[in-house]
Amino acid sequence: MASFAKISEENAVLQVVVVNDNDILNADRIVDESLGQQYLETHCNWPANLWIQSGHENENGELVRKNHAGIGGSWDASNNIFWPEKPYPSWVQHIESASWKSPIGDRPALTAEELSQNSAKTHYWEYKWNEGNQSWDLTNIKA
Repeated sequence: MASFAKISEENAVLQVVVVNDNDILNADRIVDESLGQQYLETHCNWPANLWIQSGHENENGELVRKNHAGIGGSWDASNNIFWPEKPYPSWVQHIESASWKSPIGDRPALTAEELSQNSAKTHYWEYKWNEGNQSWDLTNIKA
């Protein structure tokens, strides 16, 4: 089964559909994105160039496109990335990891004591992003 994202002219992911591989095989019996685009244009009445295959792998088992398409996300053709929705207004795209990053970087690591308390189930420590303060705040979500 092949997944395809229906995108708008502005590259917003509007829908994700699955197509039977048998419907989009080329003469060598290999799934062909362009055949999938033509198939979807015919059956879904949406332009072929606005259907982008998502989540498929190359012959080495590596994703051809970074991330799977999701409704509400967007397609970045120049970087070959499906971006999930932006989690916070201040976050920026990190192309190398195909992920959103806070303006101050990754969340801090928990200390050994915090990890121990999480394991003992006396606490559940976690860093949560605070958009107002632009900081990672340590929170005990079990409290």
